This record gives sequence, structure tokens and C-alpha cells, in this order.
Amino acid sequence: MSYGHADKIAQAADRAARQEAARPPIDPALYRREDVCRVLAVRDIAALYRLLRQEGTSQRQIAGLVGQSQSEVSEIMKGRRVTAYDLLERIALRLGIPRELMGLSYGEQPPSGGGTEGTEGVEVDDDMQRRDALAVGFMAALGAVPPFAKLLDSSAAPKEVPLPSRLGTADVAEVRQRTQELRLTAQTEGGQARAANAAAASYRRLTAVPAAEAVTRSLGSALAELEELAGWCCYDAGLDRHARWHYRTAVNLAHRVGDTHRAASALRYAGVVDANQGEPNQALKLYQVAGLMLGKQDPDISAWLYAVSARVLAEMEHEQAADYLNRARDGWQATEPAERADQDYQTAVVYVRLGKLDRAEALTASVNGIGRHRPVGTFAKILRATIHVRTGEPGGVHMAYEAVGEVARLRSLCARKRLIPLIEELESRPSSSDAGEVARLARRVVAA
Repeated sequence: MSYGHADKIAQAADRAARQEAARPPIDPALYRREDVCRVLAVRDIAALYRLLRQEGTSQRQIAGLVGQSQSEVSEIMKGRRVTAYDLLERIALRLGIPRELMGLSYGEQPPSGGGTEGTEGVEVDDDMQRRDALAVGFMAALGAVPPFAKLLDSSAAPKEVPLPSRLGTADVAEVRQRTQELRLTAQTEGGQARAANAAAASYRRLTAVPAAEAVTRSLGSALAELEELAGWCCYDAGLDRHARWHYRTAVNLAHRVGDTHRAASALRYAGVVDANQGEPNQALKLYQVAGLMLGKQDPDISAWLYAVSARVLAEMEHEQAADYLNRARDGWQATEPAERADQDYQTAVVYVRLGKLDRAEALTASVNGIGRHRPVGTFAKILRATIHVRTGEPGGVHMAYEAVGEVARLRSLCARKRLIPLIEELESRPSSSDAGEVARLARRVVAA
């Protein structure tokens, strides 16, 4: 082929491409035609492409408009079904198809036949909802919506559940009950950030409702307790910023109603977040503010504050760590098993930092079950296994294996992080193939 012929062919191809590019966009009126509406309603993209071809749009143009290759367009026109929601959305967007005609404003379930009601800005009455229920039923059962049934779009969803006109003790009891349900799940399974965050946001709306003074005080304390729990759940899921905000909200709610105990309790947990982020000085400041707030009113939380302060000081290798730990144990008057378990575990962690492994091991052996917000018994098993592996005890590797198995069943990022020192101890024993295998298993659990 001569260069002259090649040049003429290239020019002809260029002219054809320019002519094709200059074609006017698809007329939006096409999508309102009865035959096209039927095709769109069932999301039959193959039939849609064939209709576009009949209207003079080339395969190349369709491919260019929707961002597919010509071969893909050809396969679809031959009958390949398109079901991926993101691709359907892209096709609608690129071809200028109103989303409601393909049911894309309703959700992932495709409406077939009757289309959507187009309810934006329209008051939805009971009759419209009845027709919608019938349409959804037909769609689920038969894959098609008959013409007499109408689907509503997402704008027809009811608004948020209305607040009561006035609060009573039953509303406060509902908040406390929901908090206890969430706490029990967090204590046994860990995590629960999404559920606790949603519950806190929903019940926080109650503060705008009129109530008697006594109910207002009770509600403030109940909401502060829920916010504190939501803070821990978020922290346990690795959402530290969410956790801080929940703790801050808890302090504010408790302060408004004069609940010093709850405000100081939330501050101590805010300090735990900073301590575990490598900000010991900030954590100590929060513990000190909480202690200042309490004075001598609450020996239980005061002892707890001494314990977490001792932990931070021990990690800083500060000489006062042991003194703070002694103060925590001397003033400790915890009566609830969950508080006792938390206190023993905190003390054991400090003893490990101070090199007093015998005392730490004895405490971890006594910690069972659950702490106030967490499955602290599992945390204690991890720490005990770490001590046994470090000291070369014969059953240490088996204890490590059991601890890793427990962590694998939890939805707790904190528990997974506590496996890292155990992994390091296992990997420091190169002569033990069992230790190496458990370490590899633990790393998989940490990464999960």
C-alpha cells in the first residue's frame, strides 16, 4: 500500500470519526416512549442497546458513552445480562436516563413494569404505601411489577421516629435497658461500635424534650453512661476520634446534671485512649482532672485512677509507679465483679512493667469473665500466657494457643493488639516449632 493511499484512508477515517462525534446526543424524549420505558423498567440493557442502534446510535458511540469496549457492547446486545448495580448506575448516568425509570432511586431491587411513583415533594398517604407494598411483593415473587402497582422512590421514606411530647421515667428506663444490652454484648464479644454509636445518637435527641427536673437529672446520667459505653466500643474498634467525642459528650451531659461520678468515669477512659496512643502526659492530665473533680467522694474510681496512672508511670519508667499502685490497692473498695476484674487486670499489667511477674501471674489467674466494658478475662489470659512463655514455663505455648483462639472469636481490636507482645515472646523461642506455629496463627488473627 502506498503512503498516498494510506493517507487518504486515514483522512476518510478521521472524517467519519468527526461525523460520528458530531451526532447530537440521545434525545431524552426517547426514554419516555412506551416501548423504551418497558425496557428500562426491567433493566434489559441488551434491548436498550438494540433500540439505540435502531435510532441511529452506533456501537462505537454506545461504547464511548457508557465507558465500555465495543466487544462488551456487542456481547450485551447478543443477550449478556447486566445486573451489577454500579454498572447500571453508570449506564443511566452516561446515557442521560432518568434514574427513576430504571428504579435506581429506589435501591438495589429493580422495579419491573410500573416504574416509580415519583414522590419527591409529594405527601405519601396510606393508599400510596399500600400500592407500593403490592408492587414490592410482585417484584419479589415474580420479578415484575404490574402496571396497576406503583413503586415509591427513596424520598417517600418516613421521617425519623417522632419524639415524645414529654419525658417520663419509662423513657429513662429504656435508655438504661438499651445500655445494659449493649454492654453485655461488648463484654462478651467486644466491638459493637456501630450499634453503640447509633444508640447514643438516637437517644441523645431526648434532651430536647420537656421533662420534670428529676427525670431530666436521671436522663442526663443515663445518657452519659450510654455515651461512655459508646466511647469504649469505638475505642475497642480502633475508632479513637469517635471514642474521644463520646467521652467528651458523656462528661458534658453528666456535668449538666451534677453527676460527678459519671463525668470522672468518662474522663478516665478518655485518658486510657491517650495512654494507648503513646501520649502519657496527656493521659495523666486527664486522670488528674478526674481526681480533682472527685475529691474524696468516690474511692472506687479514685483507686482506678491511681491504677491507670501507675500503668502510665510504669511505662515511662517513673519511680512513682509503685507508689501509685500501692495507693490504688489500699483505697480499692470495688464491690462489683466487673470492676474487681478490671482493677486486678490493671494491677497485673503494672506489675509486669515493674518486673514483678509472680504477682502479675497470680492476679491474671484470678481474673475471670468480663470487665465493665470488655471481655477482660481474655485480656488476662493473653497476659498470663505471655508471662509463662517469657519465663519458659512448660505449658506456656499451649496457654498461648488457647488465648489466641479466644481472641479470634472476639470483635475486639484491643484484644488483637494485646497479642503482639505474646507473639514477640513466642518468636524469641526459635528452638520450639510449636511456639513458631502459634506465633504465625496469632499474626493471622491480629491481621484479621
